[in-house]
Amino acid sequence: MSLNEMTGGEAIARILKGCEVGPMFGMGGFQLLPFYDAARRLGLDHNLINDERCAVFIADAYAKVSGRVAVCDATLGPGATNLVTGLVEALNAGSPLVVFVGDTHRAHSWKNMTQETRQTEILAPACKELIRIEMIERIPELVRRAFRVATSGRPGPVVVAVPEDICHGTHPFEESDFAVEPGLADTPALRCRPARDDLARAARLLGGARRPIMLCGGGIHISDATAAAEAFAHAINLPVAHTMTGKGAIACTDPLNAGLFGRYDRIANKLIDESDCILVVGCKLGEIATKRYTVPAADKTVIHLDNVAEEFDRTFTPNLRLWGDAREGLQDLQVALEAESGAIRARQQGYADEVAGRMAAWRKSVEGRLTSDERPVNMARLLAEISRAMPADGILVADGGFAAHWSGLLYDTKRAGRGFVPDRGFASIGYGLPGAMGAALAAPGRPVVSLTGDGGFNMTMGELETARRLKLPLTLIIVNNAASGYVKALQHLMYGEGNYQSSDLQEINYARVAEALGCTGIRVEDPADIAAALKQGMSGREGPTVIDVVVTRDPAHMLPGVDNRTVQVRKGDRVA
Repeated sequence: MSLNEMTGGEAIARILKGCEVGPMFGMGGFQLLPFYDAARRLGLDHNLINDERCAVFIADAYAKVSGRVAVCDATLGPGATNLVTGLVEALNAGSPLVVFVGDTHRAHSWKNMTQETRQTEILAPACKELIRIEMIERIPELVRRAFRVATSGRPGPVVVAVPEDICHGTHPFEESDFAVEPGLADTPALRCRPARDDLARAARLLGGARRPIMLCGGGIHISDATAAAEAFAHAINLPVAHTMTGKGAIACTDPLNAGLFGRYDRIANKLIDESDCILVVGCKLGEIATKRYTVPAADKTVIHLDNVAEEFDRTFTPNLRLWGDAREGLQDLQVALEAESGAIRARQQGYADEVAGRMAAWRKSVEGRLTSDERPVNMARLLAEISRAMPADGILVADGGFAAHWSGLLYDTKRAGRGFVPDRGFASIGYGLPGAMGAALAAPGRPVVSLTGDGGFNMTMGELETARRLKLPLTLIIVNNAASGYVKALQHLMYGEGNYQSSDLQEINYARVAEALGCTGIRVEDPADIAAALKQGMSGREGPTVIDVVVTRDPAHMLPGVDNRTVQVRKGDRVA
């Protein structure tokens, strides 16, 4: 069946409608106006954003929580270049995005058009693939291509550049041009299994180990492998530690959970040091996870399971490489050990009990901080209150730096799955509010709480207007220390008390800021008031609630531990 001749912008909207995409965000410009008009007529859920970087952050969190491709857009020039930070977050984190950017009219390119820049060359390194549409009739084909690339291998963002004349031009498309196979927007689109002989060898290593441990990274969530990780861990009494993005591989309250490993840890680093076989799953073993490449020790027996072969040997040379999907690989390992699993589980029960005992002892050792009544509020007390208040299906979003490190160490999920969403792909400040918006849109009905610093909120507070307009019932906790907390804490460690430069902020009552923007604002200065504030914020009321928590101003107590980079510097090592 032939359709009426339509613009390229409408063709984009029609193929997106066929993909059943969720809410989209962007800030329009002339180049993409036909797309915006078609989105209105076709009933797509498109929303104005106040800053294009936040559009990508919203899309990133939406993709992480929903497991589906998220879509956003930007206009020519400054709109496109504002996307870079968010795109790199999604690229490094493995978040499937399709991002449309307007581009110059091809007949006038390189003639000093308004806002013209070499934007495709700027954006190309920040995405998995950049597709420039050169023929209007190829729009459906190339948009489908964008979705396939975004969801295969390690998922990531694909940028589709749409020249002005392509978007405004017309073509007589056929109905069949917009056919979309089911599940095109789901991720991962393709799964592969490790080689049979490699799996058998891995099973022998794990089955013969007396102190094995599994280390899970963010790939455990990208693969939707948490149920497989939980089942395998319990089948053989295998303790599980995690990175910040891997939190939720198993529940933090599970007796087999060993918590965060790397730069900041509870008990995991010592367990890794004592281990005779380490299974790394969906983890890039980057700087923070490895405590600047010192964990695990070089002589450890390591099995590395990942579907991105390029990650093998990048920071650690494993004894065995399992190239395949995390979920499929873990399920195959469990099958390979099935005949012995009962005996292994019984043999390892004492080891599992030891891990649970160590975790209990750690919790007791920090109880004073978790229950501290000091004012300003102790960060550990704030995280303890959040852990206590959050239901099992709650989602905690953590902004970069300060907020992520504290919550990565201390926040406890109550079930396996993606209940913790930090922006660790690029660790950019400013993710807290837009990330909460994306999570709330991806999981309606689930309580969403976000932890951000005052500096991070200052960058993105305009999106409170967007959250209010969309009536999103999210709770944003601002860690108010009147400073760029992470930087000030590092300056304190490096140069001593009082030697701070460009790390202090003005004292601001952010509850009043929230109220001025038409949202609910709550100021908390006494730790005894945190629980009531959280209850009010998570009550499901329409629109966002901002809880402004006044935390310690002492830079000696701003971090959950000593950053290992400062130790290296004091030993005379050079730090990048």
